[in-house]
Amino acid sequence: MRVLFSTTAGAGHFGPMVPIAKACAAAGHEVRVAAPESFAPTVIANGFVHEPFPDVPAEVKGPFLAGLVRLPPAESNVEVLREVFCRLDAQAALPTLKALLDRWRPDIVLREPCEFGSLAAAESAHVQHAQVAIGMGSLELWAREHLAEPLAELGSKAGLPSGRLADAAALEVVFTSVPERLDEAGTRSDQGRARTYRYRYATSVPRKATVPPTWGDPRRPLVYVSYGSVAGGFTKFVEMFRLTLEALADSPVRVLLTVGNGCDPASLNPLPANAHVERWWPQEQVMPDTAVVVGHGGFGTTMIAIAAGVPQLVIPLFAIDQRINAKRVAATAVGMRLDGGSVAAGQVAAHVRHLMNDPTHQREARRMAKEMAAMPSASDVVSVIEMLARRTTEWAHPRAS
Repeated sequence: MRVLFSTTAGAGHFGPMVPIAKACAAAGHEVRVAAPESFAPTVIANGFVHEPFPDVPAEVKGPFLAGLVRLPPAESNVEVLREVFCRLDAQAALPTLKALLDRWRPDIVLREPCEFGSLAAAESAHVQHAQVAIGMGSLELWAREHLAEPLAELGSKAGLPSGRLADAAALEVVFTSVPERLDEAGTRSDQGRARTYRYRYATSVPRKATVPPTWGDPRRPLVYVSYGSVAGGFTKFVEMFRLTLEALADSPVRVLLTVGNGCDPASLNPLPANAHVERWWPQEQVMPDTAVVVGHGGFGTTMIAIAAGVPQLVIPLFAIDQRINAKRVAATAVGMRLDGGSVAAGQVAAHVRHLMNDPTHQREARRMAKEMAAMPSASDVVSVIEMLARRTTEWAHPRAS
């Protein structure tokens, strides 16, 4: 079986696909990953054959992204979904993806929900397709409300009838690593979806933590802070780093903050005595020593904390999925939600103290971790993918009635 995975150039979008792709390869299937040319290092580093499609030129995407800062967050999120993912990215990728499907003839296409070029290419080539979720089910339902018009335009460019892509997307099978209780049970099936298959979030939390060289008082509990890989590239979010460190400076904890490549850790000096800053550090390696995670609601950080049974404080910063994740974390009591971004940073210490001292959040975080650990492994869903791929063969070579 030939399996094509297709993703945009985002580590958080590609990450949930990796365990399924590796499971397909381990089962003896031929796996390739279609992704923008700029994403080649990440694809190759994970051991996959990269099938590149064009990035949108910076002179086209740059001015559009620059204009988003003038919009309210709700409008900005809609514009990114519609105009960046479903128009600029998808239309740039479509010709190359259509040629790839014609040349390589995969048996199935698995796409992440923000990569729409492969949806149009698969429908055009009569190839079965499915989706690998990068968030809660309600994120998909929110997206569907805004996509009819750009999907119709994309479908027209692929030579498809009006409404075909919106219908195809709504009927896709979804593979998700979100536990049912966290995912708001029933949101997908109630919307006419064929079926949702859940697999265990792929993270291996070691028994013993590996953290940077000791700082502060090693006897004090560790608070791990990460606002994701994007925030460090924006001045207003770098200020969030400073405010968070200041808020926790007088707390009886040690703080490990990771800032990503967009921010130089030295720019935050002088640091409080209880704080240490790195660009990156493997999150799963610090979890065994972590008492509380403070994050922005990004899918990766949120799920790693849940898998490790660590309560978390979620402070959504800019994206709709962050607010949805924060809502579900709070609703299931595996953590707390704090709105307001930098304005609310002064409340971080009080919330962290509550999470460390309240047994309810600690108990629910451990309970959710057990639910996640009991989910099927990624290898267990390979048989479902094989079943779906057979539909492509039946579509191309229908059986006699």
